[in-house]
Amino acid sequence: MKTRLVALLAVVLALVTGCGEPMTGRGANARILAMGDSMLAWNRSGEQAIADEVEQILHQPVIDRSVVGAHVIYELPISGKLGMKIVNQYRSGDWDWVILNGGGNDLWLGCGCAFCDRRLDRLVAPDGQSGDIVNMVSMLRSTGARVVYVGYLRSPGFGSPIEHCRDEGRELDARLARMAAQDSGTYFVSLEDLVPYGDKSFHDFDHIHPSVKGSAEIAARVAKVIAEAGPVRAN
Repeated sequence: MKTRLVALLAVVLALVTGCGEPMTGRGANARILAMGDSMLAWNRSGEQAIADEVEQILHQPVIDRSVVGAHVIYELPISGKLGMKIVNQYRSGDWDWVILNGGGNDLWLGCGCAFCDRRLDRLVAPDGQSGDIVNMVSMLRSTGARVVYVGYLRSPGFGSPIEHCRDEGRELDARLARMAAQDSGTYFVSLEDLVPYGDKSFHDFDHIHPSVKGSAEIAARVAKVIAEAGPVRAN
């Protein structure tokens, strides 16, 4: 019993310390919010995560609420409220943009990237008009913010535990692109052509998450969309 309690406290502490950037200090004036899973959160310890790089490119503060291991579909109430459920990472603010990702953990950890048809349909329907991701984007858009949804990061082609998720990732991206095409305030950033086959430089040692180079390249694509679509309002 004591061991279980210690383990539970450790999990809660990890979630609390990793549940994203606080909404204080410079965050009070930020116009860009980032929400999502470990693809966004990776390299945060060195201030080289995707949100950090977008901030440097645009010279605008970005509040990063992303959480390692977060899912779109997540049923546990306590850890879900702490950010393991991506929609719960949202905090009210005068946001111009929300940088968003999610779905990879739902496919890899939720259905093992096998027999995932029902899971995919729950995330986003084939026509891009319904699903948990669509509902989340709709909620964010209802606040007046525009949304840039970052697609699935492919593996380098070998030596990766998510290599077998390639087809599911491609299908998820196709549905996300259809979703974005139906709303002028939602933008989809594809990463399908980011990683050349066999090039491991875009990934960290685990061949799952982005390296510093990978985060910077993804950020450049996100920042380009924001810069071209319209300026962030001055504080």
